[in-house]
Amino acid sequence: MKERNRALVLLHFIVFLWGFTGILGKELSFSVTVLVFLRMMVALVSIAIYKYFWKKSFVVSRFDLIKLLFVGVLTAAHWLSFFYSIHISNVSTALAVISTTAFFVALVSPLFTRKKFVWKELALGTLVTAGVAVIFNVEMEYAWGIVFALLAALFAAIFSSFNGRFIRTIHASNIAFYEMLGGSVVLVAVISFQQEWHIISELSSYDWLLVILLGTVTTAFAFIASVNVMKHLSPFSCAIAINLEPVYTIVLALLFYGQSEHMRPLFYVGALLILSSVWLESLLRKRVGK
Repeated sequence: MKERNRALVLLHFIVFLWGFTGILGKELSFSVTVLVFLRMMVALVSIAIYKYFWKKSFVVSRFDLIKLLFVGVLTAAHWLSFFYSIHISNVSTALAVISTTAFFVALVSPLFTRKKFVWKELALGTLVTAGVAVIFNVEMEYAWGIVFALLAALFAAIFSSFNGRFIRTIHASNIAFYEMLGGSVVLVAVISFQQEWHIISELSSYDWLLVILLGTVTTAFAFIASVNVMKHLSPFSCAIAINLEPVYTIVLALLFYGQSEHMRPLFYVGALLILSSVWLESLLRKRVGK
C-alpha cells in the first residue's frame, strides 16, 4: 500500500508537469510535425545521456524492440493529434476533451490484460463521455479540435495499455528510449515528405529553450517516471489521475492567455463532469480496499 501511495504522489507530480505541456505547445506555433519530432529527439538524447551515466543497459530482445518501436509510432500519433488540437482550437478545449483517455482505457485495457471489462470503469467512462458531449454542443466552433483531442485520447489509451504490459519485463528507460526512437524515425520520413526541414533552422533561441524544456522535463523525465508508476498502479488509475491535467492547464492557460481561454459556462459543466470521475474513482477504490 505504501508503494502504491508513493506511486500516486509521483504520478500527480508528473501530471502537474504535463499541465505545462499544453502551454508550451501553444507557445510553439510552428509545424506540429516538426514540434513532435524535436520533442522526441530531445527526449531521446536526454534518455540516452541518463542511461549512459547511470550505466543502464540498452539491451532488449529483437521481438521487444519491434513492439517498442511500433508503440513509439502510436506515441507520436498521440502527440501530433494533441498539439494539432491545441493549434486549431485552444488549450482548455483540448485538455478537457483529452480526459476521455480514461474511458478509452476502460475499453482497450481488457484486450491487453485478457481480463473482463470492469463495469465500474465503463460507468465512469460514460460520465466522461457525457462531459465531452456537453463541451461539443457548446463549443461547436472547435469541433475539429475536439475530434483531434479524442484521437489523441484514443492513442494515449492504446500506448499506455501496451506500456502497462511492457513494464513487467522491460526497464522503463528502455521503453522510453526505443519508443522515442520509433516515433522519431517515422517523423523523419513525414517531415521529408512535407519538406519542412527548413523550419528547424528558422527557430529562435526562445523556441529552442521551450523545445528543450518540453523534451527533457515534461517528456524524458515524465515519460520514464510515468511508466515506472505503472508497476504499482493500473492503466485505468493512471488515466483517471491524468484527468487532473486539464485543471492545471486550464488555470495556467487563463493566466497566460486570458480572454482567449474564457469559455461558455456550460463548458465548465462538461469539464466538471469529466473531472468528477477522478474523485469517484478514488472513492470507489477506497471502498473496495484497492
